[in-house]
Amino acid sequence: MKTTALTLLLGFSLVMSAADRAAADADDPPSRVARMAYAEGSVSLQPAGTEDWVAAPINRPLTTGDTLWADQDSRVELQLDGSIVRLSSSSEISFVNLGDNITQIQLATGTLLLHVRRLDDNETYEIDTPNLAFSVLRPGTYRISVDGSGNGTRITVRGGQGEATGGGSAYSLYAGDSVAFSGTDQLAADVQPDSGQDAFDAWGADRDRRWDRSESARYVSPDVVGYEDLDENGSWRTTPSYGYVWYPRGVAPEWAPYRTGHWSYIVPWGYTWVDDQPWGFAPFHYGRWVWAEGAWGWIPSPPRPDGGPYIRPVYAPALVAWVGVGAGVAWFALGPREVYVPSYPVSSSYVRNVNISNTTVNTTVINNVYNTTIVNNKTVNITYVNRAVPGAVTATSEQAFSSAQPVAKNAIKVDQRVVAGAPVRSAAPVVVPTKQAVLGASRAASAKPPVSVQTRSVVARVQPPPPPVTFERRQEAIKNNGGKPLSVAQVRQMQPAAAAPRTAAIRVAPPALPVNVAKTPPKPNAKAPPPALEPAPANPPAAKAPPANRPAPAPIHPRDLPAAPRAAAPNTANSALEREHLQQQQTLRAQQEQDRQRVQQQQELEHQQVAKQQADAARTQELERQHAQQTEQLQQAHLQAQQELAAKQEEQKQAAAKQNQKRKPP
Repeated sequence: MKTTALTLLLGFSLVMSAADRAAADADDPPSRVARMAYAEGSVSLQPAGTEDWVAAPINRPLTTGDTLWADQDSRVELQLDGSIVRLSSSSEISFVNLGDNITQIQLATGTLLLHVRRLDDNETYEIDTPNLAFSVLRPGTYRISVDGSGNGTRITVRGGQGEATGGGSAYSLYAGDSVAFSGTDQLAADVQPDSGQDAFDAWGADRDRRWDRSESARYVSPDVVGYEDLDENGSWRTTPSYGYVWYPRGVAPEWAPYRTGHWSYIVPWGYTWVDDQPWGFAPFHYGRWVWAEGAWGWIPSPPRPDGGPYIRPVYAPALVAWVGVGAGVAWFALGPREVYVPSYPVSSSYVRNVNISNTTVNTTVINNVYNTTIVNNKTVNITYVNRAVPGAVTATSEQAFSSAQPVAKNAIKVDQRVVAGAPVRSAAPVVVPTKQAVLGASRAASAKPPVSVQTRSVVARVQPPPPPVTFERRQEAIKNNGGKPLSVAQVRQMQPAAAAPRTAAIRVAPPALPVNVAKTPPKPNAKAPPPALEPAPANPPAAKAPPANRPAPAPIHPRDLPAAPRAAAPNTANSALEREHLQQQQTLRAQQEQDRQRVQQQQELEHQQVAKQQADAARTQELERQHAQQTEQLQQAHLQAQQELAAKQEEQKQAAAKQNQKRKPP
């Protein structure tokens, strides 16, 4: 009997078909966000779906659709699980798309410094500017600058490798390259010497060193955002029951987790905790809290194991349980091995991942809680360890909760006896958010980007998602949903008819042909970067390694063929015959380019037709085989034509030489 029950619990996810599970997982919210980690000067935020600009608060989670502006003499640092994004003064960025495996950022103007520490095989990092899209291919440091007019982009690769795509051309860039790109319909590349590090670069390098010497990196998963701030604000101690625990310094005696900050409403998670402490990100969105040795301590997400399975820590808006205390809203921090139940619609796999990646908990317990609370909408009888800790519960009014007011200033005193008898709920209270909840607790921004920057279009390589739904439409839909957060699928259905808060357009770059970038001479005692378009060395350090189950490479399409060698200009020839030969080569090259475009257009049309008809895998594979055959035949024809032309030109040269020999006097 016990075996049967355990099998049913463990096999819960098998009730759904594979297709249903995939669809459910696709509708889960992202497992990662960006953190507003540091601001210097005047930094403004425009939350997704609004037209309002507010002062950007520290520890605010940022996601798809959010826009930041760093005003004059300002700097800002954003942290993600595998990278750091820094903005210099007079710079604007937007998160075009931020998902589990994609980071797509729009840089409309100014300078962005990107440090990618890790890059998995299935991850995409892309910076979209007014005239190109830059794709990061390896971990490294990249500086991208857009001039004030939006007509030029300069990319400097301090380490790593990337590709700039725009105007039908693709330029490979390597460590040591610094290239200024101009033009939109057609890119012009101007190789420039690296001007060296300025104050902005030096500031970024100094911030990077915090990771290099972080003590917390020994105890925390590297994918936990903000762990490096723990070093200067607390200490690690070992405990018999929980292993390594981090204890904050400088908190008030009556302090408890989730007390000094405010609740903000961030789609798609709903009510999200934004802490006021400079270290207040990692301990409130990952791991668990516990009262141990007479103080509050944080138990982190475990480090990445040397071997065995690993699940990247899943970001959560707030790891708390909720207490019914009458008209107010009350909560306390979840303890070790306690299951977090999201208030927003998610799949069973999401609930499993968000818990086992943040604490030590049995999957059977997770499935039991999921079935009871989410599937059957019933209450689970759980003994929460932190509920009984004196002062652990924090309460505020519903009005303060739903309008992002500071909790500490609007706290309601709750008697411990009332807490002991009050019901505990897993899901957040059903309260329709006000617009202030979306904007947060910050004041209106004193500075924002010019309208010409806000409406500036950019080029993208990856197709962006639809623009965010306006807050007014979301608020009305939340009301109709009984005050509960909308699912990802519900928001997606609203997007086609939604009007974007800004009119900036994103143009997807056309198919591109690889183009060589002339290399600058290497610096003295510096290792010269590899030449453009040559294969990377075998097993390069920190390079993407293809997974073992990766399918065979797709057949080459004409758009991926290397361009025919560019002939010298006819006016550089030394004789009439050479000029004629160069003209013939140019004519042949133009004809080959027309052949390429014709076959490409034909194949693209066939691909679209196959996609519309939802052809099965066998049909698609056959079509790819035919295209590969066509491409190979086209290559052979071009090669044969080149050889025939070269032979003909050689015959003409020999004939001309003989004729000249006959004309010489004896």
